[in-house]
Amino acid sequence: MKKVNIALVRLFQFVVFVLFTFMVLAYFGAMILVPLDAVVLISKLLGLIGLNTLFGAIIAVPVVAYLGMMVYKTPGLVNLVIEIGMDLVRSGKTRIEAFNKIVEEIQ
Repeated sequence: MKKVNIALVRLFQFVVFVLFTFMVLAYFGAMILVPLDAVVLISKLLGLIGLNTLFGAIIAVPVVAYLGMMVYKTPGLVNLVIEIGMDLVRSGKTRIEAFNKIVEEIQ
């Protein structure tokens, strides 16, 4: 019975590991994809005005770069975004290590 309990705890530990890994990847992936999405949206908006998508993208890239520079220059904003992601990593690590204590209690 102990082996079954240990196997269940390890299964839940793996599920939590996969869940937190997905959340961290989604969080940092979103931080990368937001500027790219802004370029696409601005180029499509300029396409509605009548500019070709290529010219819209040529205009949109510097606009998004300027917005990125403004975000970078905002005091503490970049550090806050990175710290939130690192808190997510630390929280996941703590939760995964909590399963090891349960396994030790079972044995």
